[in-house]
Amino acid sequence: MKIRLDKFVWCVRLAKTRSQASELITKGRIKLNHSEAKPSREIKQNDLICIHKHNAVFEYKVLQLLDKRLGAALINDYIVDQTKPEEIDKFKQYQLAQRAYRETDGKPTKKDRRELDRFMEDWEE
Repeated sequence: MKIRLDKFVWCVRLAKTRSQASELITKGRIKLNHSEAKPSREIKQNDLICIHKHNAVFEYKVLQLLDKRLGAALINDYIVDQTKPEEIDKFKQYQLAQRAYRETDGKPTKKDRRELDRFMEDWEE
């Protein structure tokens, strides 16, 4: 059985759509065996798929090939997650930073701006 990289990434739900999977591969965010690949590249069993998300690299080993999109519960039969714990920690730190940023308006209020100015004036002295 032969299957394209973009189709496999879509089938095992690593990307929401096949066109999105193809775009991620073209941009170099999804790599096959730690090297650049085209979306049409054929994959084999025991290949390693690396996905760069923000500041972390997630790694998945291909156990079996398939040609149809799966339900989320069946994915573990086809890929296994081999992501290093420090990469998972980096991604969690990114998520926490994003959550903290979203809880604020992103823009300091007038009061916050004055406090920042006072702090910076004290810092320069």
